[in-house]
Amino acid sequence: MRNALRDGFEVDEMASRTEAVELVRDIGSFDVAVIDMGSHEVGSADCSLDGKEAIRALRKAEPGLGIVAHGERPERHLANTALQAGASAYLARTAAAELLKRAVNAALAQESFVDPAVPPPGSRGKLTRRQREILQLIADGGSSAFAARELGLSEETVKTHTKNVLGRLGARNRTHAVAIALRESLIE
Repeated sequence: MRNALRDGFEVDEMASRTEAVELVRDIGSFDVAVIDMGSHEVGSADCSLDGKEAIRALRKAEPGLGIVAHGERPERHLANTALQAGASAYLARTAAAELLKRAVNAALAQESFVDPAVPPPGSRGKLTRRQREILQLIADGGSSAFAARELGLSEETVKTHTKNVLGRLGARNRTHAVAIALRESLIE
């Protein structure tokens, strides 16, 4: 990242998202922040703030700051999460250096930018709110009957939603769907 931005940008790196937020809050005068959205192991230097919280804290500390969220993969829900938290741009780690420059320049100009590899809204793989609710209940150990009672639906409707979830995620079974959804932050 440093190499991609060294021409035309002064780059300061922080060891953690928490340190970055503190630096912006204490010193200010930054134009753009690139925030790593990846999850970190417990006990790492950056376990206190997740990417979404860091974006919100940066936005609060410096409302005019351009923020580029640097995420794991080019996936719609990851981009949506970052943009809803207040990022100006979302870029996957797999993106070319030229796209990083474009994202930073867009954030600098207070324009929105989303990695072109991110599927468009409504594309295959996206789960509806109801599908996420059902999958969350399944992940929490609930049965189809339990999910139906909790959500005021028929058990047959829950089974239909579950079948559609399997198809959208390309999962072999409910357990596989839960694993995919957890890995991709579709559920908690």
